[in-house]
Amino acid sequence: MKVKNKYIIRSRISEKKFREIVRLFVLDLSATQISEITHISRVSINKYIMGIREVIAKYCEKISPFEGIIEVDESYFGAKRVKGKRGRGASGKIKVFGMFKRGDKVYTQIVDNCSRDTLHAIIKERVSTTSTINSDGWRGYNGLVDLGYKKHYRVDHNSNEFARGKSHINGIENFWGLS
Repeated sequence: MKVKNKYIIRSRISEKKFREIVRLFVLDLSATQISEITHISRVSINKYIMGIREVIAKYCEKISPFEGIIEVDESYFGAKRVKGKRGRGASGKIKVFGMFKRGDKVYTQIVDNCSRDTLHAIIKERVSTTSTINSDGWRGYNGLVDLGYKKHYRVDHNSNEFARGKSHINGIENFWGLS
């Protein structure tokens, strides 16, 4: 039996058409644009694109843990002010934790809270214990040495300290600025 599309089981499109969808996805076209070019419904294109994104996410999950000099930081996204409150106190903000391996890659995750247990669990899962971790003074990073990390350096933003030699978190904060 000849398989019509070796990438998607029970697919109603040819392998050639699927490869065209992938090529257009890589070119960062919207689902509507891909639909117009390929003459496939936008709903079907959205399903294929979601499948492609899931495969990419699974691949990224398999990548070995971060190793080397790692910068960690938490950030809050949402309205600048909500009823006069800003920063951590503003309600409705989305809390995001991020890690940046210098010169390589970034990992981000939406978290329910930025507590010590939450941050430690993510760091332990994603960062090799031989790595050097740089963070700010947030109390959620207390105790990383107790988890087995040999080196943990902090910068104290409250004292207007943003770098101490090679210890800084400017890379991950720069990433937040791109968002």
